[in-house]
Amino acid sequence: MGIRSDASLIMKAALDSALPDNAVKEALSKLPDNNGKKYVVAIGKAAWQMSKAASDFLGEKITDGVCITKYEHVLGEIPSIRCFEAGHPVLDDNSVSATREAEKLVEGLSKDDLVIFLISGGGSALFEDPAISLSELQDINKQLLSCGASITEINTIRKRLSNVKGGKFAKKCEPATVFSIILSDIIGDPLDMIASGPAYPDSATSKDALGIVKKYDLKLSGTVLSLLEKETPKELSNVITNITGSVKQLCKAAMTKCKELGYEPVFLTAALDCEAREAGRFLSAIAREHASDGSSMAYILGGETVVHITGKGLGGRNQELALSAAPGISGLSNVCVFSVGSDGTDGPTDAAGGIVDGASAGILKEKGISIDALLQNNDSYNGLKECDGLIITGPTGTNVNDIAVLLIK
Repeated sequence: MGIRSDASLIMKAALDSALPDNAVKEALSKLPDNNGKKYVVAIGKAAWQMSKAASDFLGEKITDGVCITKYEHVLGEIPSIRCFEAGHPVLDDNSVSATREAEKLVEGLSKDDLVIFLISGGGSALFEDPAISLSELQDINKQLLSCGASITEINTIRKRLSNVKGGKFAKKCEPATVFSIILSDIIGDPLDMIASGPAYPDSATSKDALGIVKKYDLKLSGTVLSLLEKETPKELSNVITNITGSVKQLCKAAMTKCKELGYEPVFLTAALDCEAREAGRFLSAIAREHASDGSSMAYILGGETVVHITGKGLGGRNQELALSAAPGISGLSNVCVFSVGSDGTDGPTDAAGGIVDGASAGILKEKGISIDALLQNNDSYNGLKECDGLIITGPTGTNVNDIAVLLIK
């Protein structure tokens, strides 16, 4: 088999391992006994898959439910659960209207009632009832996404401009118990940061938020600055929290598949957190060092890189990582690099990520396309398209960060 075929098998094994079905059902087997009603609220890019798993497990025990996920991620009707699609990575009117349906659902609950809260990455944009105008919040989100801020920094700001983030949704559910099942998409699984922590006490402070404003020179109104000075809930007594998955699952499954295919896996980290271009160049440097060693090796990275937007092209962090590796592995016939988002989407594109091999840079050069110019314009999508380097999976039903792999065959 060719090295690209190996890459496809490794990728599929990793993504399949991170599907939330079994993990959700296992967590639901630990539900506390309650004499009241059971409600489901699911948010994030894996919300439909998690809702389906909950419905399959609980059936008619669910009184009512709301599922809020990204456009084109609802794959069918779910009994007793109303499904909504909304904007991501920038929230829109549907994000707000769907969130308000969830807020109505938990109004006036009793202490015997139970809210099963299914949380996955993407919830920050999809689950929102803003404390400021939608247009102003959209502008702030765009500033945060384009300045290179980490997801933790972005969510520290978002919490303070929301009526549901930073533990505020759990407060709305009182006195009912909130049973949270979380599919983590943030390095280190910080529970107050995943989907901006709607059912978890906020560890960040107003001082932290204002420091982020200064760090990235964000342009904010006086109203927004005053909201950032207000503290979020620091204690919640009605929440039970369960973590069901993380990027480590992706890496572990990839390692197992690599062994099956004859590669010696080297697990580098599950906490990748740097510029996408730096990660791509790093992997290509490893390839140049070891391509002629005579061994089949697989170097595995998990986490989430960042992109500083300097152009107006089309792409995402995984595509940029892959394209950045192409010049460094040019001419190496036994090497490929791929990077993929576990949710099946990478930036505002239909691609999940990108893959390059030793021929990719040469193909682009023959077509008169400069990789440096593509990267400067953040146009990795169109560059990879020209060298058969786009990875397109469609929605996967999960969301636990990204995985990048260097294969030397």
